[in-house]
This record gives sequence, C-alpha cells and structure tokens, in this order.
Amino acid sequence: MQKVGITGQSGFIGTHLYNTLKLYPSEFEPVSFRDDFFSDNHQLDQFVSSCDVIVHLAALNRHRNPDEIYDTNLLLVRKLIDALERTKSSAHVLFSSSTQEDRNNPYGMSKKKGRILLAEWAEKNNGGFTGLVIPNVFGPFGNPFYNSVIATFSHQLNRNETPKIEIDAELKLIYISELVNVFIEKIRNYTQPEIIREYLVSHTSNLSVTGILHHLVRYKFEYVEKGIIPALNSTFEINLFNTFRCYMDISNHFPVQYLQHTDNRGSFVELLRLNGGGQVSFSTTRPGITRGNHFHTRKIERFAVIKGNARIQLRRIGTPEVINLMLSGDKPAYVDMPVWYTHNITNTGTEELYTIFWINEFFNPEDPDTFIENV
Repeated sequence: MQKVGITGQSGFIGTHLYNTLKLYPSEFEPVSFRDDFFSDNHQLDQFVSSCDVIVHLAALNRHRNPDEIYDTNLLLVRKLIDALERTKSSAHVLFSSSTQEDRNNPYGMSKKKGRILLAEWAEKNNGGFTGLVIPNVFGPFGNPFYNSVIATFSHQLNRNETPKIEIDAELKLIYISELVNVFIEKIRNYTQPEIIREYLVSHTSNLSVTGILHHLVRYKFEYVEKGIIPALNSTFEINLFNTFRCYMDISNHFPVQYLQHTDNRGSFVELLRLNGGGQVSFSTTRPGITRGNHFHTRKIERFAVIKGNARIQLRRIGTPEVINLMLSGDKPAYVDMPVWYTHNITNTGTEELYTIFWINEFFNPEDPDTFIENV
C-alpha cells in the first residue's frame, strides 16, 4: 500500500488522478491535499510526512501578468522542497512539466526550472524523483479558456457560441486517462532511490486545431441536435467525443423526448440511430427496485424507458450534487450516462418497468471499465 499525495488535487489532472487511485484500494491510499497547505508550513509538513509518493501538479497556467506565472510556480516548488527537507522526507516525487519547456515563455521556463530544482533535492537527500514532460492534455472536466482548446471549444459549442481559431497549430495530444496511467505506471515501477530527471511522455494523437473543431462541430450536429451517436473510428475520436459530452447541460438537455408515430395499431418509436455500432438490450424491473449504482470510465451508454415510470439519478464522482431525472413510458424519452458519473434507475411506479439500453463496444471488453459506487 502506497500513500500518494497530489498537490493541485482539485485541478483537472489532479482530480482524475485522485479518483483513479481510489479505484485501486489495495495498492494506493490517496492522502488529501488542499491548496491552502502551501500557506501553512505545519499543514504542509504534515501532508509531506504522510506521503510515500508526492505528485506535484499545483501550478499557475495562465495570468494577465506573465511574471506572476513564473514566480508562483517556482514559489510552489520551493515551498515543497522546504517541506521535504524539514521533514527529512525520502518520498518519491513526480513532477508534472510540459513540452512548453523550450518555448521561452514564463510557464515553460518555470516548469523546466522546477523540474531541475526537484531533481537536485532528490540527489542531495536520497529522495526519488521522476520529471515528466507532458504534451497537451484533454479530457472531461478541463476548465475552458484555461486547460485546453478542446475544453474551450466544447464549452462554447454546447452553449451555442461560435468558437474562433486564433492559431491553427498542429497539436500533440494525450487523453487524461492515458496520462493518469503513465503516472500510475511510474509509481508502481519505482525503485528507490531512482532519479529520472526527464521522462518524455509520448503523445497518443496529433491533429490540427481546425481538425479538432471539425470533429466537435459534427458531434454538436449529430449528437446534440439530431440525437445520433456519431461514427467513432479511433480511440482518439472516442476520447474526444466523451470529452465533448461532459460539457453538455445535462439537466436541461435530458430527457430527450422521442418522436412518436401512432395509428390504430399502436405506437412506433425509433429508439436509436447509429453512425457507428453498439448493442441494444432491455430489462424489466419490479416496483421499488433500483438497478445500477456504478460508473464507467469509457463506455457510452443510453437508457430509454418504454413502459412504466422511473427515476434516473446521476452524480459526478467526487462531487455531492445528484441529478434526478423522471421518465415515463407514456412519453418515451432517453437519458445518456456520461463517463465518471455514477448512476442508477429506480422503478417509481406500480407496474413492471421496461427499459431499453444501448452500450458501445469500442473497447476491449476484458479491460475494466465499470466500477461500483452508490449515487
């Protein structure tokens, strides 16, 4: 069991890393961190002394004053080093740097200098160090106008705003779950007192800003406006689509009511139109019974109630807010389950509930994707 602390735990990468470590309770014990620890030496020392592994992610990415970015990031590194020395820690420190290191901008320069300083601490104090140089990261819950252009475009499109391309650069990209796996691999395979001053994290895809926007606009038209699951022809496209979906206004978009055709024979409802592939299934649920209480990290899933009354609940992992959505077979509608949202469905009526499900099959079914957690 390794006790792992993450500075910047509440940030984009930190949130995903923290939540993923919790999926492996026999291997990792996450140590809670708050940003205000950097302002209190006692709390920072307690945090550092509790950790076998420290992942230093806390940093300032953007600011109106460029000097503030450089000064803040170096100050955080020095505060961490001071705490490591005060507590005589020999923890394995992993540092998140950036491929912007050589661009001569304040953020890149601060990251390179911070990586060098932590490596020097490790060499002098019998500590462990891994300096990861990371390409552009994207994924669910990144902050628009801050973390990535993908977050910005997804946010804008889902609010009917028009994205603007300032520089049509070719981006080297890595999905957040792929990056988290790199961190976990480095934690698992560490041998004390190993020092890796520079580890270049490989990008997993590359695409121009124009190409990214083309995909996202297609998702907006096909998925949001037409209710069609778009064709997803690569792992990157699946990851990009799952990212885009997390910027939707779930409470107001769902449930989406189907177009119902009725004549003297009864009713016909087109359940799902696919531009890719997948599996459709159904279940029956007795009154008062709840199914589910789990979440997925990759799977794309849709629920549709065709008979009876149901409540679907969703809660983003690591947050307290529960979304309650009511469905009825009298007005067929569907709800999609975003990744990293635990969810369930309860029969709230007095008759048997009939629900149809569609799930994707774009990944190896032997790879773990579903994890139990109550809403």
